[in-house]
Amino acid sequence: MTALLLLPPLAALLVGALAATPVSGVLTRLSGVLTSAVLLATGIALLAHRGPVPTLGGDLLRADPLSALMLAVVGAVGLTATWAGLAPRPGPDEGPRPAVTRTDRRYAALVAVFLGAMAIAVTTDNLGLLWVAVEATTIATAFLVGHRGGPRALEAAWKYVVLGSVGIAIALLGTVLLYAASRSAGEATLSWTRLVSGELPLDHGLVRVAAGLAVLGFATKAGLAPMHSWLPDAHSQAPAPVSGLMSGVLLAVAFYAILRIRAIAYVVLGPGLVRGLLLAAGLGSLAVAAALILRQRDHKRMLAYSSIEHMGVLAIGAAVGGPIALAAVLLHLIGHGLAKASLFVVAGRMLAAEGTTTIADVRGLLARRPDVAVPLVVGMTALLGFPPFALFFSEVAIVLSGWRAGLGWAMALVVALLLVVVAGLVRATASMVLGPAHDDAPEAAGVTRAEPSAGLPSPGHGADRGPTTPLVLALGVTAVIGFVAFPVGDVLARAAATLGLS
Repeated sequence: MTALLLLPPLAALLVGALAATPVSGVLTRLSGVLTSAVLLATGIALLAHRGPVPTLGGDLLRADPLSALMLAVVGAVGLTATWAGLAPRPGPDEGPRPAVTRTDRRYAALVAVFLGAMAIAVTTDNLGLLWVAVEATTIATAFLVGHRGGPRALEAAWKYVVLGSVGIAIALLGTVLLYAASRSAGEATLSWTRLVSGELPLDHGLVRVAAGLAVLGFATKAGLAPMHSWLPDAHSQAPAPVSGLMSGVLLAVAFYAILRIRAIAYVVLGPGLVRGLLLAAGLGSLAVAAALILRQRDHKRMLAYSSIEHMGVLAIGAAVGGPIALAAVLLHLIGHGLAKASLFVVAGRMLAAEGTTTIADVRGLLARRPDVAVPLVVGMTALLGFPPFALFFSEVAIVLSGWRAGLGWAMALVVALLLVVVAGLVRATASMVLGPAHDDAPEAAGVTRAEPSAGLPSPGHGADRGPTTPLVLALGVTAVIGFVAFPVGDVLARAAATLGLS
């Protein structure tokens, strides 16, 4: 089992290196799929392991139930985004498949690096290495956000780099202060298992400041308000599979770091500090998302604001705490990741088919393009938390747990804001799917008709099509996972227990 801990980063490094060279165009196109499949298989294998927790190199790599679950989530969401983003075989009237370019190879290598960094972030026991891995994702995704080129994409990439770097620098300061607290306690360490054990007499003042800074810094990467302003621009300008990866796993891994910091703060300080921070950030994120979704005119930016909403729900669940709420948070991570990756891929196909991201310019999709409209409706139903999808169960569990924990006023506000979000998303989706069909799809100024990237179709080569199997699998999993008591319930309970049942 110990050797499995090295498999994800080594596979990502090897596949990324090969994809960057002109050895095989097929390998370049499939690099993201292969890397994601390795991560998913490794995560499932570690989840099935019932013996001692696998460790490697002291506190460098460790796969407890939470780490194994997060690794499987990264793999599943990555597989959905990269597989669904592959270009179909060209039709008889479309000519041969375009040759893989240097830009395609760079894109494929960066996606592999991104996935490998995510794998390290969720399987390390060292908070310093966790910070390094999250920072590595900033470097990789900055180039991916600006991959399409053009002033808007470059502006979004720079905005992401600047704000993301500020946030990660604040998280670094918090990490350094945690190290200082452990050193003053007689054992200089950043091992999460040691810091959360309760055996070290950590200085409460240092831990209070460290936890506050670390939560604030990682909240910037997670897209929580008020540090969310980079997210809509980056998600709307990145290629569709990259948007799916960023929303489905980058935000989730940043929130995973917050969960680890939360557990340390609870053991040392009690629940008060981090509960207050997360409750404020969660309600603020829901309020921002609700206000902006109602007036949103761009369907990719609408999905980005939806990510802020769901990060807010996760923050509320983590603030509530307890075994049910924490298990619901993890279920929410799974459901949101799979649904959002699917929807961003569908958004990319809509852009290629309609030539615009403007909601008002897309009408009658169900009549004209059922291959796009059906996954859009099903994915949006999952994202809105309607039964039988997983987000319905997770949101209900979080609200009920919060009510029982004495946070009834906050839960009432959460429900009200969620209803506003539902109204905005339903209105926008219905207008695109059910509106009167038109023959001429207008071209939006400054928006390309296809999103060129490795494995993605070029204009005239199936840019508005792609594999349907990964979308069916991803949305199918979100529809049934809430009903599977074993092994899903057992996995969630063990992962939640890793964080403590506070």
